[in-house]
Amino acid sequence: MDQILSLPFGVAWAVLFVIVLARTNATYWLGRGIAAGAARSTRIAERLERPASARRIVRAQKLLDRWGPFAIVLTFLTVGLQTAVNLAAGLGRMHLRYYIPATAVGSVVWAFLYATVGLAALDLWVEHASASPWLWVIVAAAVLVAVVRVGLLRRGRRRAATHDGGGAASVDGVARGGADQERSGT
Repeated sequence: MDQILSLPFGVAWAVLFVIVLARTNATYWLGRGIAAGAARSTRIAERLERPASARRIVRAQKLLDRWGPFAIVLTFLTVGLQTAVNLAAGLGRMHLRYYIPATAVGSVVWAFLYATVGLAALDLWVEHASASPWLWVIVAAAVLVAVVRVGLLRRGRRRAATHDGGGAASVDGVARGGADQERSGT
């Protein structure tokens, strides 16, 4: 890494951009390959072909296409999440029309950050975090609050969907009216 950072800024940025773009796309295609292999497995394929599973897969695909690009770009600002999220995008067969722009934007940001401040910022963060255990307590508390809040919101939505008051039957915890609206895009 020091050899790359000793290059002129433009060259260092271009090298880092190509490296991260190649790495993230390789991880994505590894995930796609794993998903394709799993789909060929008779036991897994039988489960995926069930109507309930097919509906869940379509719903997950829509969620991935809608929010996945944002998650992918944000992972370029973290350490350690890029590989997991890019692999998940491949496993979920995220559409390339969403994936490629997200990785391109994220790679631009990542290359810029590493070509300028590089790992010095990460080293500084770890040094301060290790010196202050209260920082870890605050971060852990914030994560815990976020997880609990998301769980409560999901539970409330599920209850509202199954007890919609209109007497609509629900399918997999989603009222039919909501699923029809989701398909029509409203």
